[in-house]
Amino acid sequence: MFDPDGSSPTSDPSPTPTEFEQSNVDASGDAADVTVTTDKTGRGFADDNIGVSFEATDLADPRLDPANSNLDEQLKALGSPALRFAGNALDRRTFWTSKGEKPKHGEQTTITPDDLKRLKKLVDVTGSTVTLGVPLGTYDPQRGADMAAHAIDILGDSLIGLGIGNEPNGYTVDDVPGGAVRGDGWNEDKYVKQLEAYAKAIHAKRPEAPIIGPDVYDGAWMTAFLDSGVKKKTALSQHWYQLYECDSTSVPGRGPQAANLIVPLAKEAAKKNLGIGKSKADAAGLPLWLEETGPTSCPGTNDTSLTNASALWAADYTLYAATLGVERMAMHSMLGACKGGAPMSLICDPADRGDRSDEFQVRPNMLGLRLLVPSVGGEFTKTSVAGGENMSVYTVVKNDGRTLVTTVINANDAAKVGGNPVTVSMPSGFSVSSASQVYGESNDVKSATQVVPANPLPDSVPFSGDGAGGSSSASAGASPSGGASSSAASNGGVGDDGKLRIDLAGSSVTVFVMRKG
Repeated sequence: MFDPDGSSPTSDPSPTPTEFEQSNVDASGDAADVTVTTDKTGRGFADDNIGVSFEATDLADPRLDPANSNLDEQLKALGSPALRFAGNALDRRTFWTSKGEKPKHGEQTTITPDDLKRLKKLVDVTGSTVTLGVPLGTYDPQRGADMAAHAIDILGDSLIGLGIGNEPNGYTVDDVPGGAVRGDGWNEDKYVKQLEAYAKAIHAKRPEAPIIGPDVYDGAWMTAFLDSGVKKKTALSQHWYQLYECDSTSVPGRGPQAANLIVPLAKEAAKKNLGIGKSKADAAGLPLWLEETGPTSCPGTNDTSLTNASALWAADYTLYAATLGVERMAMHSMLGACKGGAPMSLICDPADRGDRSDEFQVRPNMLGLRLLVPSVGGEFTKTSVAGGENMSVYTVVKNDGRTLVTTVINANDAAKVGGNPVTVSMPSGFSVSSASQVYGESNDVKSATQVVPANPLPDSVPFSGDGAGGSSSASAGASPSGGASSSAASNGGVGDDGKLRIDLAGSSVTVFVMRKG
């Protein structure tokens, strides 16, 4: 779990567990029936569907070097995550030079080729792909082209996209840190002219440079980018945050309350807003990349970001976005302090504010993402859930159809219902190989998300639903269909009907890996 400052996991339990074991679950919630199939939906879940977005100024941080911190280890726990460097700091506080010049307009952070070489070390260790923002806040196409050329030469094939500017539709907003970088007359047409000038300068140096954009949440600006004369467009890049009505206290709603991360309205909003980008990307024949996203864009929302609900949301939202056709996603973060730093960041530095350490720590949303790594490389299949009230279920198939990975998000509050009896109908011949979980004592509990590592199911598991025969525990088995007696099936566990019966803790995300044969 996490220590009281909201960031630090304790040491692993001793002795190391060899079986999957939940905390005591008093399941009084509604029963749920989950049906897993091998019927593919046509969507996939790739390495890049799990990712981290950083501020461009983080490029100057020496801790990007794997020799200088544990950042590489924390990132590798996400597989080979997508990495992106841009954010609000790109256009307001970042200055690029390959010639040792001083910042021209008071930019606070200077980025040089040596910083990109350090990033290359990190990328080589993690196996990640990278998208990189080129500053547009101060108009200088030749400087931007110089940065792009060095990035391509240094990062090589790992660099898959160059974004020119960050959220240009917000360049006149005064409340963005650093203030407005354009006057009131700034609009889509002026953006396109400057965008095209940058792209032309970049392609004069590196003709194959991949350009992405426009890194906004506004559909009109997406259209402006797509209709521009920019060559080598590689992806439509969209931004979107789940909770953005910072003054709202309504639940359900879009205000920065933890409960709003996991209400059904959250999915409706995601489908609507990501659908804008997806439809435009499809019409242009481009993939949709969600280059910057997170639980909330509201400042000072540490309490929401540190809740267990943020772990449930991170897992659910990432999988859901992939089923909608998002092919790359990056949760916005920064290499800042746990206390006083960006509240939504996946990782943070536990050192006292003003100091730095080399041991980054993870937050609950990072734990939610880690649980999705077994799904990487899979194709989504048709999976349904009936009952259970507030549950979401996703399944991918892998390994030529021999492996199924089913993720169950139980957003019912453990503090109110304990858990829910769940019956999982597996395809014929499949058995449960292992299960893993993140959970909390409630949805609202802060800095206390816990991890149950992947292990085989024990010989018995709790089940309080129909068929439990009045017993709170029954033979679980990880045996394939037909491998358990019918009496065991009638009392729960895995029986000859190919169903797993188990009480699942509320406020949890559980991953079942099933194998055939």
